[in-house]
Amino acid sequence: MKEDIVMKLLRQVKSGEVSVEDARAALENTVLTVEEFSAAVDHGVFNEPEMGTVVRASVSPFGDSILILLLSLWGVLWSLYWAGALTYGLFNGWDQQLLSFHMGMLMLTIIILGMVYLKFVMPDVVIVKHRGNKYITSNDPGGWRQYEV
Repeated sequence: MKEDIVMKLLRQVKSGEVSVEDARAALENTVLTVEEFSAAVDHGVFNEPEMGTVVRASVSPFGDSILILLLSLWGVLWSLYWAGALTYGLFNGWDQQLLSFHMGMLMLTIIILGMVYLKFVMPDVVIVKHRGNKYITSNDPGGWRQYEV
């Protein structure tokens, strides 16, 4: 269902290539039974996947990019610079304000590297795991388990 006619039409409406009225007119004569309509609406929304199912697993397309590689190298070099300057300043008795500036810049650089990694490099993998309720209400006698001692 990645590239069917309806999804293509929705993308064209979103981009402004096709007006909403034209899209309605194009879909006006479509015939769906009630079962097909409810199956299309419920698909992926109300159907719970089996345990251990990988719902979406895709490596981010920018993970192999030269720009991301250069940005990572830039971040590592600046992190080494700020950490080295902080260490040098600690041993040579620099002022506390300058040391805190170097520490803040080091943390900021590491945080930016982490954000770039999470956004552009790390793959999106969702594995479905079901667990029981944290508590069982009194209205749910089927949820109680009998343990023999």
